Amino acid sequence: MPPAKFVMPKTASASACFLLLLTATVCLLRADEADYSDSERSHWAFQPVARPAPPGFINERDRAWVRTPIDAFILARLKENDLTPAEPADRATLIRRLSFDLTGLPPAPKDVAAFLTDDAPDAYERLVDRLLASPRYGEQWGQHWLDVVRFAETEGFEYDAHRAGAWRYRDYVINALNVDTPYDRFLLEQIAGDELRIEGEAFDEGDQSLLVAAGFHRLGPVRRNAGNAEVAFSRNEVLTERTNIIGAALLGLTLGCARCHDHMFDPIRQKDYYHIQAFLAASYEHDIPLDGPQRRADWQKQTDAIKNQLAKLKEKLDDAPIDRQDEIRAQMQRLEAQLPAPLPTISTVRNDDAQRTAIHLLDRGDPAKPTGERLGLRPLGVLLPEPFEAYPPDAENPKLLLARWIVDRRNPLTARVLVNRLWQGCFGRAIVATPNDFGANGETPTHPQLLDYLASELMRGGWRIKPIQRQIVLSSTYRQSSQRSDSLRAVEIDSDNRLLWKQNRRRLGAGELRDAMLTVSGRLNSTEGGPSVMLPVEQEMIDLLYKPSQWRAAEDPRQFDRRSVYLIAKRNLRVPFMEVFDQPDLQTSCSRRETSTHAPQALEMLNGRLSNELATAFATRLRREAGDSPQRQVERAFQLVTGGRPSDSQLRLAIAFLETQTLEEFALAMFNLNGFLYVD
Repeated sequence: MPPAKFVMPKTASASACFLLLLTATVCLLRADEADYSDSERSHWAFQPVARPAPPGFINERDRAWVRTPIDAFILARLKENDLTPAEPADRATLIRRLSFDLTGLPPAPKDVAAFLTDDAPDAYERLVDRLLASPRYGEQWGQHWLDVVRFAETEGFEYDAHRAGAWRYRDYVINALNVDTPYDRFLLEQIAGDELRIEGEAFDEGDQSLLVAAGFHRLGPVRRNAGNAEVAFSRNEVLTERTNIIGAALLGLTLGCARCHDHMFDPIRQKDYYHIQAFLAASYEHDIPLDGPQRRADWQKQTDAIKNQLAKLKEKLDDAPIDRQDEIRAQMQRLEAQLPAPLPTISTVRNDDAQRTAIHLLDRGDPAKPTGERLGLRPLGVLLPEPFEAYPPDAENPKLLLARWIVDRRNPLTARVLVNRLWQGCFGRAIVATPNDFGANGETPTHPQLLDYLASELMRGGWRIKPIQRQIVLSSTYRQSSQRSDSLRAVEIDSDNRLLWKQNRRRLGAGELRDAMLTVSGRLNSTEGGPSVMLPVEQEMIDLLYKPSQWRAAEDPRQFDRRSVYLIAKRNLRVPFMEVFDQPDLQTSCSRRETSTHAPQALEMLNGRLSNELATAFATRLRREAGDSPQRQVERAFQLVTGGRPSDSQLRLAIAFLETQTLEEFALAMFNLNGFLYVD
């Protein structure tokens, strides 16, 4: 039976209201998990993915605007609301927009010039294909994925221990996207990479990528300070965290809301939650050292020697007078800095059937209160067309069973969730504006038929991502200008531009902004992959860490100029520049980076160490490439910063500025232009 509906009487005492609410909650808790009403099953996200035909048009002008089927769906909704599309953006705007959306970097002036003078009818298509083939593509779109799966290289909480080798997962994601690994395969490897190897999957013995991919299960925060009596609680936290991310990132559902009771809004029973958790019950942490036995023995000997000295100093610290404690702490910090770097490691998981956690329904989610029989493995009941007998609790390769259900074409969520994220990456707003929640509390799709068209295209095309993105950016919808003269009337009808009567303007994200400044200044280090980089930060920030020795800036200063995706993803210390421009906190899934505007951003751009260092480098580049002529310096600066030429008034004002100010100050001012900070 469906969950009982609770209606509050208009004249009810506080105690009566409480009793009625309690009764309603009990009804929800006791709902039979195998019984789903037609109403529950009818929610749009649970319906099979359709293959809708694009709308047709009689008007010749409308037909001419439709470059791809995407445009037909968009135009039909615009016409329903008496709206028309904006004019096409100019070429200079398009190449800058494409470059940032597909690679996260500004276009080089020579590429802009070549595109502006290319009269071939397929000039735009060739530009799209070149950017999709760039290794920078995987770095940009890899960051989108890393945000969603809350990638970090440390465990969070007060210890925030580092996970050696966690960066390998980041490189796996970037490479998989660059080679356009089919999305179903991409998920299979992450959910069950360790089981694919032992099931007989063909692989090169020297290729560890499947184990690296399975590091997906190691990305969440982990609490290490629980006492022995709380070990079961800690294990439950790990399983809870891993279950929740599968729901949010892969299925677009708030599974975590069903951990303590039946979901209050979606047809997800509490038992559904623990049936999903049972797929993960045998999986445990597994760190695989990549060095030989002798190297590991030498490393351990050196590490043990330093730790023994630290232990002795700790004893002194507990017993020596107050006036000597600072001296002892300083000695300990010097010793900690001498600890050898972690050995090369793969951070992954493996199954341990002997320790497989017995999964029961937990009373109010309390691991100390398991109830009922041990639960088997079963997909979400509301998505099963008929009663499904759960797999036994000790089923072999359980994560692979889960992965194959998630990527099954009959699962209506997986393809929709992905194409929705791809759309958001190109328009700033997704078709479903809550990408991690396709449930009743999430937003309804603005273009449901378009969503299904894209999802069906993804599956028909072998789950390859780049063809979907290519179709999106080739559309007239994507190529619209972000400005239009009659916007006042359009705003009255659709103030949020949900129907896409123009392109959305967006501010660069934290990483994009930093990378653009490095590029324009001529300092970007394009080295790909490898261990993550720690930047120099204020000592006061380092001293706040549980172990200040955890933060060691790279010895080679050229590493400081690597792309932002290669900076260390540490939960308890974020680089101030990145934090002030809305870098996510890495604790939970970030489905969409927020964009805020506040005073510290202006202070960072005008007074910050990074912006001033790069402004100096930018000025040096301008002198080298434009000589001593103020006019040439200004023109070159605008080419690099905005991708275009300065207007007459901009040129006049900039030259006047240089008569009284330094070129370094002019370079800093260029970093603060809206034409640099925003993508039209």
